[in-house]
Amino acid sequence: MPERPRPVDAAARRPFFGWTGARDAALLTDLYELTMAHSYWRLGMNEPATFDLLVRESPANRRFLVAAGLEQALAALEALRFDAGARDYLRSLGRFDPEFVEWLGRLRFTGEAHAALEGELLLPGEPLLEITAPLIQAQLAETILLNTLTFQSAVASKAARVAIAAAGRPVVDFSARRDHGTDAALKAARASFIAGCAGTSNLLAGRLFGLPVYGTMAHAFVMAFPSEVEAFRAFAETQPDPPVLLIDTYDTVEGARRAVAAGRELRARGGDLRGVRLDSGDLASLAPKVRAILDEGGFPGATIFASGDLNEWRIASLVASGAPIDAFGVGTELGTSKDSPALGGVYKLVAYAGRPVVKRSPGKATLPGRKQVWRGPGLAGTVALEGEIVPGTEPLLAPVMRQGRAREVPALACARSRCAARVAALPDELRDLAPCPEGSAPAPEVSAGLRAASEAAGSAG
Repeated sequence: MPERPRPVDAAARRPFFGWTGARDAALLTDLYELTMAHSYWRLGMNEPATFDLLVRESPANRRFLVAAGLEQALAALEALRFDAGARDYLRSLGRFDPEFVEWLGRLRFTGEAHAALEGELLLPGEPLLEITAPLIQAQLAETILLNTLTFQSAVASKAARVAIAAAGRPVVDFSARRDHGTDAALKAARASFIAGCAGTSNLLAGRLFGLPVYGTMAHAFVMAFPSEVEAFRAFAETQPDPPVLLIDTYDTVEGARRAVAAGRELRARGGDLRGVRLDSGDLASLAPKVRAILDEGGFPGATIFASGDLNEWRIASLVASGAPIDAFGVGTELGTSKDSPALGGVYKLVAYAGRPVVKRSPGKATLPGRKQVWRGPGLAGTVALEGEIVPGTEPLLAPVMRQGRAREVPALACARSRCAARVAALPDELRDLAPCPEGSAPAPEVSAGLRAASEAAGSAG
């Protein structure tokens, strides 16, 4: 079933953040970012500004969040520029001074960034990324940063729950055909790998990110032959590796018997049967029957792979029932984060020209100034001002960009290992998969210094 991992295709990947290439990065923004930038430019306002990117409230059924997407976010910052085509388009809108448009042609991101590394676990209210740069540069980055980080973090947070449910059994991303666009399919494969999936069925994601790729066969292959056994025989004879046969096209139990027959023919020629896949029906009752047929037929080592509208709850139920399923493929529910398909990410100004600033809107208040998140045991968190120290904890935000150049980001394998270790260390109440309403995740503490700064900034407003 698995294709061996391939080297990352660096030429195709860097800078890579979806089908949007480097020449288009600056225009992947909202119009009001440009209208504000135009006003700032006219007013001479371009002092250093700090923005926090965070999720205000945890979505439903999420007791923690997984950071993902940082590599593409940094690539977007490095690629932030308005080429001749972009400037021509802006001129065609008739909204901007010609001198401003020409000035944009010289714009490059020169700021710095601190961020939670991919695979780290976060609570709502903790900055995922903090940007400090000249105001116009930082403002123009808002849309693409939110798009890149919140989507991948949403999928990674879902994938971590699926991995918890699987209890050590491999999970494969099968979501590409159901994801919301080609860019989403690539990022979903990447994010789910960070959070614990073994790999993906998506070959382009495998090429771009060096992910292990997996695949078996479809019902169409079986139906293209006069009989199921002929389809199994033909597939087995034409594959270089022991096959995984899809056995539920007609009758799952009979399909298992026919897979055993095909496996015996393979063995007679020096081959073997790797396993079978179940894609429909009552998996909890079918899997034991299939396991018995495989064992009695002389294939105790053949695996049972299950797919078909799975999510963390169905997988947890199957595992708890003792169903002899060795691995899972998860599609729609994973790549769309179906039960909570969006993170409420925001990107808020917290300091400008050396002055901390706050927003006081009910339910949307912000905390001022440059910050650090301090992580304690069991995901306990404290959001503090930069320079404050919280004893007994470790800093979460790391420097990832300086003077517009990204520092080397740890490989995906490191992010994956980091996530696995963080999830394993969670207390049981945070690993709980039971449904819960929006806002159920614990909130971080706010340091005394940050509370005082917030009160002072609020009185200044």
